[in-house]
Amino acid sequence: MYVPLGSQKRQVSAERLLLTRSTFSKSVMVSVAVSLLGTTELMFLEPGAKINGAYYRDVLLGQHLLPAIRSVAGDFFTYNAPAHRAGNTVEFLSRNTPDFISPLPLPPNSHDLNPVDYEV
Repeated sequence: MYVPLGSQKRQVSAERLLLTRSTFSKSVMVSVAVSLLGTTELMFLEPGAKINGAYYRDVLLGQHLLPAIRSVAGDFFTYNAPAHRAGNTVEFLSRNTPDFISPLPLPPNSHDLNPVDYEV
């Protein structure tokens, strides 16, 4: 549908709109682990949860993602997440995973070192 530049949705008659919604749909945050051994189930984050370092480490990683990874891979897995650069998160993953590849020495955007980004 074409309308004059600067028009707002409420100024256009409903018959001219292809689809009408009273509000925008709410967002959903989902996490999953992927490996050659399989994938974990989708983990839906609590609606409205404040995603900060503590929530990410304690709830998402500690209570959900790492136990789910262990259910797929046992105690033998390597955790590579180059986006995890916060000191507390790097320390948490170093303590709680059998083999953690720290993001600090990794070059940015290396498809050789970040295969999950290209596999998914």
